[in-house]
This record gives sequence, C-alpha cells and structure tokens, in this order.
Amino acid sequence: MNIGFVVNDLMTEQAVYTTTRLAMTAVNMGHKVYTLGVGDFVYAPDGAIHACACSVNGDGYESQEDFLNELKDKQSNGLKVSLDDLDVLLLRNDPSEDAAERSWAQTSGILFAQLAAARGVIVLNDPENLANAINKTYFQHFPEQVRPKTCISRDTKEIKAFIESQKGKVVIKPLQGSGGQSVFLIEEDEKANMNQMIDAVLRDGYCIVQEYLPAAAEGDVRLFVMNGRPLFYQDHYAAFRRVNKSGDARSNMHSGGQCEAAEVTDKMLELVEIVRPKLVRDGMFLVGLDIVDDKLMEINVFSPGGLGSSQQLTGVDFTVAIIRDLQRKVRYKQYYGTRMRNVDLATL
Repeated sequence: MNIGFVVNDLMTEQAVYTTTRLAMTAVNMGHKVYTLGVGDFVYAPDGAIHACACSVNGDGYESQEDFLNELKDKQSNGLKVSLDDLDVLLLRNDPSEDAAERSWAQTSGILFAQLAAARGVIVLNDPENLANAINKTYFQHFPEQVRPKTCISRDTKEIKAFIESQKGKVVIKPLQGSGGQSVFLIEEDEKANMNQMIDAVLRDGYCIVQEYLPAAAEGDVRLFVMNGRPLFYQDHYAAFRRVNKSGDARSNMHSGGQCEAAEVTDKMLELVEIVRPKLVRDGMFLVGLDIVDDKLMEINVFSPGGLGSSQQLTGVDFTVAIIRDLQRKVRYKQYYGTRMRNVDLATL
C-alpha cells in the first residue's frame, strides 16, 4: 500500500505520537508511507492533486525517534507525491491546534481530503463528516443518555444559571479545543473566580458547561474504537486510564495526566454499542472515547492519541491491527472501485 499521513506540521510531530507509531509500523510491514502537512497540498490546473511530502527508504525500524528523525531529515528534499498514487490517506491533524496561529489550516486538510476521496482515494476518517465534527457540537448529536448535562452558550447569564442549577461542581471549556486547554473546574470555593474563568473560555468563542461527574476524580478511560467496535487485539482492548495526581481536574496527558491500566467494563462496552450506529454511518474509522463511569466526556475523531500508552500497559502493539485493517479496505476497494462510497468503506 501507499499510505499518506496528514499532520498539522511534520516539524512539530513527536516520536511518542500515535501517528509516528502507525507510520513506522506501516513501513515495517512493507508499505510505502508519505507524511505531509496541511499546508503542503497543491491543486493543479488540470484538476490533479499532489503534495510535497516526506518519506523514508529503510525498513525494520525499532526506534520511533530514529524513524521520525529520518523522516524530518527528508523534508528539504521536496518529494512530490500525487494523491492519485495513494491507496489510503489518513487525516491525523488536529484542527484545534491551528485555531489561534493558523486559522486557514483548520479546514485545509479536510477540504483537500474531500477532493482526494472524490478521485477514489480511501480517506479516513471520512472527510465529509469530519467537516461536521470540527468542534464539540458534534458530540451533542449522540444520544442524550451517554452525555453529561450540558449548556453551550456565549451568554454569561445562561452559563451562570446552569452552574447554579447543578448545585455543585461543573466543568467549563471552549467549544473547540483539545489537550485540556482552557478547561476549568468550578467548585463552591472557586466561585469567587468564576467570572474570570468564564471570560477566559469566552475569549475563544462559545463556552461548554457540563455537569461534573464525581467518578472523574478517579480519572477517565480512553478507549479506542475501530470500525464502530472496541479495538481488541491479542486478547486486549486498546484502552488506558488517565489520572492526574497533581490535583488538576484535567486528566489529559498534555495536562500532567498519568496513564494506568484500565478495566474495560460492561458499561463501557454498552456505551460503544449506543454510539456505534452514528460512528459507522459517519465513516469514523478510528476514534477515541473518553469515558467516566457510564458517561462519555468526549468523542475524539481527529487524531486520537494514546496507542503508545495502551501498548505500554498491555504489551500489545495495536498499530499492527490498524494497518492490517487498512490492507483489508484496500482489497475491498480493488473489488468494488467507485461502486462503494468512501463513507461506507471507512468503517466496513
């Protein structure tokens, strides 16, 4: 297979990222990998699409650091790859990371990926529906029973009224964001600072206010879902618990969270069953569910990370299962060609 990985910017990628692991595994399994940033696409006058990409020539890599360093060393070579020559294009960029400094880059990957899918490239996750998931309102389209009570507003009075109705803790965060940025826990003894917290979130646009789930004190569980089902390989689920022992309400790894082994419970599997129909319909090939007790805190459809943590805790390299599933999809594409839509093939 020829696989393209779209990232925000190759030079900001890190060896521990799930994208690096996936790319290295693909190379080690004999596939050709191209990595490109969201600013590297070119739409030519004849309608063809190519990109300035980076690739490696070796195989049998054992170190993510060595693999990524070699990949970055190739950036100056200016390798041009036609998207028509790709079998799969994986969208692994996070639009929220470009919100402040490069607003033009937020949707660029999705828009060019839509053009690639129209030309017959398998694009994952499906770019048509990723466009609808650019912010956290996508979460509100899932059944109410899987979500915490939520208010989304820019009206300070509405926000404060919801906080008052909860008679306890609430979590506030921006409508668009990731990694725990501008996420605050408001408690009774924090209400003196409530206005400042709300103002800090509103500077980024709409504010999400959610009921606080007491079980969140024990962290949350990141569970990977592939093709609408829990990612299960070699007798283990791809999952881990994130706990912040510093007193910070956020458990994101970017915010000081630590990973621990997670037990995947029947409640969690039931949550997956509830959200599965929409994930499948929307062509969400690989997502990360953030679970607290019997509720979902978030559904991560853009570049879900943490497979390295799952591997560390289980001893299982889940990236192998993902690349093998891509191989299967490419075979289906060869059989059916344009008779099968990208959105359908994405979760088949």
